[in-house]
Amino acid sequence: MADLRIRVADRECTAEWVEDNPNTQKAIEAALPLAGDGRKWGEELYFRTEVDVEAENTQTEVPVGAVAYWPGGNAICLFWGPTPASRGDEPRAAAPVSVVARITDTAALAATAADGAQLRLELA
Repeated sequence: MADLRIRVADRECTAEWVEDNPNTQKAIEAALPLAGDGRKWGEELYFRTEVDVEAENTQTEVPVGAVAYWPGGNAICLFWGPTPASRGDEPRAAAPVSVVARITDTAALAATAADGAQLRLELA
């Protein structure tokens, strides 16, 4: 069962929480729903939020479908493929992020992810 519903423009996908960063996850969950205008960076879409939580188990290389929190920019990041920082086909953040969830269908995200796209995260 999905934990999050993610809307990008007129498309929707779902994500499941991962247990790697419980403090970050709790802070994001408490702030839901979150929405903003997405900024595209390679095959990453991110938007700034009011969530402000300390860095927790951060990494730059993330799995395909990662939903992550960027503590340096108070932003939610969605990854579905390589970014300008990648060294191959893997998604790679520009700065360390805390992965909090995994998107179950990245094809829906990739189809509508455009700079300026309206994003919304809410509980499923």
